[in-house]
Amino acid sequence: MTGPHFRLPRGGRVDRGTLLRFTVDGRELTGHPGDTVASAMLAHGLVEVAPSLYRGRPRGIVTAGVEEPNALLRLDGPCAESMLPATTVELYDGLSATTLSGKGRLDPGPDPAVYDKKYVHTDVLVVGAGAAGLAAAAAAAASGARVLLLDDQPEPGGSLLGGRPAGLAALRAALDAAPEAVVLRRTTAFGSYDDNYVLALQRRTDHLGPAAPEGVSRQRLWHIRARQVVLATGAHERPLVFAGNDRPGVMLAGAVRTYLDRYGVAAGSRAVVSTTNDSAYDTVAGLHAAGVAVEAVVDARAERSARAAEVAAATGVRILTASAVTGTSGEARITSVTACGIDADGEPTGAAASFDCDLLAVSGGWSPVVHLHSQRQGRLRWDADLVAFVPDGTVRDQRIVGAANGTYDLDACLAEGARAGALAATDAGFPVPVPPPGAAPPGAPVRALWLVPGADGTWDTHFVDLQRDVTVADIHRSTGAGMRGVEHVKRYTSLGTAADQGKTSAVNAIGVIAEILGGSPGEIGTTAHRAPCTPIAFAALAGRERGDLFDPERTTSVHPWHVAHGAVFEDVGQWKRPRSYPRPGEDLDTAVARECRAAREGVAFMDASTLGKIEIRGADAGEFLDRVYTNAFRKLKPGTARYGVMCTPDGMVLDDGVTLRLDEDRWFMTTTTAGAARVLDWLEEWLQTEWPGLDVHCTSVTEQWTTIAVVGPRSRQVVARLAPGTDLSAEAFPFMSFRETTLASGVPARICRISFSGELAYEINVSSWYGLAVWEQVHEAGQPYGITPYGTETMHVLRAEKGYIIVGQDTDGTVTPQDAGMSWAVSKRKDFIGKRSFTRADTSRPDRKHLVGLLPIDRTTRLPEGTQLLAPDVGLETVPVPMLGHVTSSYHSQALGRPFALALVAGGRSRIGETLLAPVGERLVPVEVTDCVLYDPEGTKRDG
Repeated sequence: MTGPHFRLPRGGRVDRGTLLRFTVDGRELTGHPGDTVASAMLAHGLVEVAPSLYRGRPRGIVTAGVEEPNALLRLDGPCAESMLPATTVELYDGLSATTLSGKGRLDPGPDPAVYDKKYVHTDVLVVGAGAAGLAAAAAAAASGARVLLLDDQPEPGGSLLGGRPAGLAALRAALDAAPEAVVLRRTTAFGSYDDNYVLALQRRTDHLGPAAPEGVSRQRLWHIRARQVVLATGAHERPLVFAGNDRPGVMLAGAVRTYLDRYGVAAGSRAVVSTTNDSAYDTVAGLHAAGVAVEAVVDARAERSARAAEVAAATGVRILTASAVTGTSGEARITSVTACGIDADGEPTGAAASFDCDLLAVSGGWSPVVHLHSQRQGRLRWDADLVAFVPDGTVRDQRIVGAANGTYDLDACLAEGARAGALAATDAGFPVPVPPPGAAPPGAPVRALWLVPGADGTWDTHFVDLQRDVTVADIHRSTGAGMRGVEHVKRYTSLGTAADQGKTSAVNAIGVIAEILGGSPGEIGTTAHRAPCTPIAFAALAGRERGDLFDPERTTSVHPWHVAHGAVFEDVGQWKRPRSYPRPGEDLDTAVARECRAAREGVAFMDASTLGKIEIRGADAGEFLDRVYTNAFRKLKPGTARYGVMCTPDGMVLDDGVTLRLDEDRWFMTTTTAGAARVLDWLEEWLQTEWPGLDVHCTSVTEQWTTIAVVGPRSRQVVARLAPGTDLSAEAFPFMSFRETTLASGVPARICRISFSGELAYEINVSSWYGLAVWEQVHEAGQPYGITPYGTETMHVLRAEKGYIIVGQDTDGTVTPQDAGMSWAVSKRKDFIGKRSFTRADTSRPDRKHLVGLLPIDRTTRLPEGTQLLAPDVGLETVPVPMLGHVTSSYHSQALGRPFALALVAGGRSRIGETLLAPVGERLVPVEVTDCVLYDPEGTKRDG
């Protein structure tokens, strides 16, 4: 076990009287209460963590907070958790962790921890308990207002924890004395929404490990509604971009100072400091006071600032002005740096100097943490003096103060916070004297230094995003490919998309883009800030609303019968639908084959109650349906039905179904099972926003009806026994019509001649109250004919044999009715949603993907759904291999005696008769392109 040789003999805010034992990557270490895993590792001289994600380069601890890009952990426990920054994980006895290379793995086991939620209202919410936040909370609390102060640290204070203990004690005492003030430690505000609705996550027992008390939730999600909000979220320090800037031992200067002040840990024994601003000189002074040798300060600014001169005089440290680090050396850890002078353009000048060190503390400036401000559409502006994006104005009923506002002087932060707190309390209805605005003293100059050329002239080791391994070379490639906007560069390179969300890389990337393209970072602009600004576990968002009862389980009135008869269920839009009814010894394929034979050769029945059902009433209902369906409905006669297709405004298939005209102003629409809620919402959106003058009302009646499909050549005989008073002949009861009748049992019913299988079929609709009884009556009536229940898998086979689509399976949001072979359902005479899009050249391209059938030439291979399709002459050495389309549905057909599939294929209808190739495993399976109607294309089976 390595000893904590880098723990200073005194200082820090850890409990040195208590020893904690823990392991990282199998190595036994020790630490103290108050340590993080990162600080305890550094105390043992361990800076290196797992290698980088894509390039496998050595990486080390860089920061001391949530912005850490490298030191990511997987914590062992009852439910292991991954991607936790070692810089924020508080140490507890027995902790066991593994460092990760930028990617974690979800524990497949159940999480036994409890998560809960709390909803609160407050007069003033203050986010951040640094100097400005404490001052704001204390000032607001003095008014008697309800004040809620959130801070992600275990101890409030921020920069005050490293100095000014008297000032910190006074502010905390003021809050403790305020009866309406609540301080939530270890609580991260991660989302800010309209009307000051803020979400925050409190880590209640994470720091206790196995010692956490039972009955206390591990984490709590706070839903906070505040009259006034003060954001005091601080700023993140930026690294510098130079060759080899990712080497272990390169750390942020502010983090080095934090480890000294809060944890009593020296991050190295011999240091070099590289900076563009004054803040790093506090680190120089701290290192010197701790007995750490500072070999040199490499300052990019042309002249020494007053603070630099003061520190140089006090410590005797060597300062190189107008200079920058151009490279590093070392294997597992940095061993030396190279620095040289730079001109006004950042180009190296003069001879290079080398310095031995095991620590390089860098500071490229500070970026205000504006995530919560920006989530509320708060504007930002580029401040060339601060070299940072700062808030430009405020959001209604919010104020932003301290370093988050670009104010870095401690006294100015305290004054700014106190004024904001008083103003917030006053505006919340608790008047209090408001201090006059103060002016922050002018800060020392900050140099914008976005990148420093290396000795070899390449940019491949100038890392901008450490977690994603993105370099300046990658950004050069993206801009060379035509990317100009930062959002485009972000997506081209994956920059800023990792768990740290670009906290240390985003502004540097913008600066690099500006350097490459010319202009300023302000002209390039920023990426969008979206919640959550720090990673939040889904379990915490769910709280106690998880498990089997979280997602509603919908069942039809016939569900008990399905269960009793051994149905295997699948979930479709929250509904439990029987997938098949396997008999003892049958697998899914065998059961489906039997059910398909029954439907094609005898009679079978299915519970179709889950189909969406919407009753549409009103004098303008027919006109409304004409507008939402691609085909005509207004002139449909009562007692008849019509299949219809809905499209989105861009002409793509949205949903389909059959609609019945019950009366002159009353219609009964059916939709897909999964699309029912979406369609109802779609109808209401158009009625309420586009056509409010139409006399139309829509009501969901899905659960009010039980629908039983009776299918097969002998279905007429079965239905005749149920409804002896109804003439079921093809002449008296034609296809796509319905009859209101009374069954032999006295139950009122609506019987429809509708078929989703191509066979003679009837759909019996009864009130759900009678659903189970009528289902059992159908079963009894069909016994002489060997009636067989069938499930959704058989239904899919039957419909696919006829080329009938399933929306969302054979369509994907890019398929028009014409692509799906349903030009016949698109009116050329009337207007409807999406019609204008059919005049676009793109929707009539001959190479659009068309729905076609596929028959494997070997007559045995069932193609996996999603299988890609290739032209027979395609060159497989081409990367990527050009694809013509993919399989959308694939089954084995009893009627055809072979496997078949439906597919979307580029120019598919023009390829009928051709042979394509389908990669299946290591084989290329030849398939014949056919029409999508493979069974009874003449439609002779429909009328029995």
